[in-house]
Amino acid sequence: MAIRTILHYPDKRLRIPGAVVTDFGPELQALVDDMAETMYAAPGVGLAAPQIGISKRLFLIDVATGEDQPSDLRIFVNPVILERAGEVAWEEGCLSFPGVHEEIDRAERVKVHAQDRHGVSFELEAEGLLAVAIQHEHDHLEGKLMVDHLGMLKKRMVHRQMVKRANEAHDGAE
Repeated sequence: MAIRTILHYPDKRLRIPGAVVTDFGPELQALVDDMAETMYAAPGVGLAAPQIGISKRLFLIDVATGEDQPSDLRIFVNPVILERAGEVAWEEGCLSFPGVHEEIDRAERVKVHAQDRHGVSFELEAEGLLAVAIQHEHDHLEGKLMVDHLGMLKKRMVHRQMVKRANEAHDGAE
């Protein structure tokens, strides 16, 4: 297992929609393991393959946030959100937007159809943090980012903050 580099906004690769996964062989298994290692090391609640520069329809979520809670790692391959119900405003962060937390309006409950890491289909109804995380990570598979849910003024502020951060990181690397 290896920790992968997480892309930060405004990296254009974050806008590339993920391709459908058809091969559930050893390469995908290694990718899932690497993504889990990367997500836990970050630390984050979720990670989508496009966030590490892999344009595949794959994301992982673990909403067990407490130190004393057992891991609840869930793997979603080729997910499709079938139903959305209700509305909730949730303060979200994103590993591709370090230090940024913004209130985003999402569906309160979702029903999703996906495959597990071995290609076995399943359906899941979720609410609360899990429902929000599913929608957030699913957006990554579509090339949609957290800032796309913000008003123009907040979007500009976050964009400037992230560009400044990227420039500082670039200057520090020279």
